[in-house]
Amino acid sequence: MKQIITLFSILFTGFYSLAQVNLTSSNLPIVVITQPSGQTINDAARIVCDMGIIYNGIGATNLINNPYNNYNGKIAIEVRGSTSQQYPKKSYGFETQDALGANNNVSLLGLPAENDWILYGPYPDKTLLRDVLTYDLSKKFGHYASNWKHCELIIDGQYMGVYILLERIKRDHDRVNIAHLDPDDLAGDSLTGGYIVKVDKLTGEVGYSWTSNYNNEVVFQFHDPEYDELNPIQSSYMENFIGEFEDAVWGPQFDDPTVGYSAYIEKTSFYDFFILQELGRTVDGYRSSSFMHKDKTSGAWNGKLVAGPMWDFNLSYGNADYCDADLTTGWQYNFDEICDFTSAIPFWWEKLLSSPSYRNGLRCRWDELRSGPLHTDSVNYFIDSMANYLTDARIRNFTKWPIIGQYVNWNAFVGATYEEDLNFLKQYIETRSLWMDANIPGICDLAVEEQAFVPQYCKVWPNPMSDVGYIGFTLFKNDAIQLELYDLTGRVVLTEDFGKLVAGEHAFELSTDELVSGNYIYKVKGTSEQLFTGKIVIK
Repeated sequence: MKQIITLFSILFTGFYSLAQVNLTSSNLPIVVITQPSGQTINDAARIVCDMGIIYNGIGATNLINNPYNNYNGKIAIEVRGSTSQQYPKKSYGFETQDALGANNNVSLLGLPAENDWILYGPYPDKTLLRDVLTYDLSKKFGHYASNWKHCELIIDGQYMGVYILLERIKRDHDRVNIAHLDPDDLAGDSLTGGYIVKVDKLTGEVGYSWTSNYNNEVVFQFHDPEYDELNPIQSSYMENFIGEFEDAVWGPQFDDPTVGYSAYIEKTSFYDFFILQELGRTVDGYRSSSFMHKDKTSGAWNGKLVAGPMWDFNLSYGNADYCDADLTTGWQYNFDEICDFTSAIPFWWEKLLSSPSYRNGLRCRWDELRSGPLHTDSVNYFIDSMANYLTDARIRNFTKWPIIGQYVNWNAFVGATYEEDLNFLKQYIETRSLWMDANIPGICDLAVEEQAFVPQYCKVWPNPMSDVGYIGFTLFKNDAIQLELYDLTGRVVLTEDFGKLVAGEHAFELSTDELVSGNYIYKVKGTSEQLFTGKIVIK
């Protein structure tokens, strides 16, 4: 599969007979970049260009002959992206600079002042909406996601299409709001934050990276601060923290609230990261462009790992035609069972689902979000309103880049019109949501959550139980497990085959609605021995 995708990347040239577009006015902000004579923006090194932005405010028309009233100054700019560089419509990263070439924090298009920015040019996503939809949802969930504004871009007088001005992910009060790590923060609480790391592919300018102790195809990288900005004590601390988290998840007490996974992660962020990756069935999900951050122990989230911010969803929501990414069924965290790539999904996304309390928390969070920002009406309202806002600009975009009705790597669906592409996106999300309604694991029952399973050799709860209860137990080796329930005469009244289980914590639902009230004895058996026994009282 890797070879096939690489071959298509080489064969795909994106050559079209491009029409010239004469942009005179727009309801979107207009960004104008002028390259210095004899230089071209490239991905090898940033060059200094002039940039002006025309923006007359929300609802106003922006004319190409208006003065540059939002920004008029220097930028240092380069082509950015990895796989996306195959497309003729490029994306760019740039820094705003003052006259002396120093970084200059400014507000662009009403976004909080900073100097690191991205001009993202959506190309295979013909709706122009998949990334911003994801960032909007993440914000509605209560997390930071890059602020953004659609705009139209001109470079050296040539119209380049609809772009999205994005905040680059970095530590900042108005971005990922974690502590600034100084070079002399080398001990105690000051050493513990803040760090932004990511799981990503080994492409582009990677620099230093390290791999999981449990899978050398899971690659971690420092994002902010970058590795060369860190003291060796600081980089070692963060590597060791992630290693300890993985050890805790892998270990026999992984569900223990004190020494297990709960001691290392902020669970709601992990629920929400999982939900958005799975909703989008993101073909690069979990294994690429997957960010996490950590504040100081005395700071936000008590220094636990926070999943996010979300990033790079252009090949999501049914927009990739390989590795089952276009299906509305199945789990994306099982990607490694479907496709063999050089980057793998961290084992913890699947292992966490074997925790009863984690599963139940995930289920509750999904149900909560489905009644709010993930309600189909809410999602469709955002998509329709943004598509309406882009009506004139996207016509110009697809005049410049005439790809409507054309296959672009890696479209799973090719609509004959923009409206067909838009309706496909909405239908995919609705169908995928319904599948997740039926298949998100866990039970959202506050009474059950209050009696959440605490790891020990074996436990049943609630006890006494009514029609439904639960049994949880710890296995210290892989084994085929069966449960038998006996009445007080020694007669087997219930048998449950749990199948082959791996070492670790497990919990299962027990349906006892066909049993009469009374006392029963349960036995949990392995292949060659009885592992646990105890009493169950049925009301």
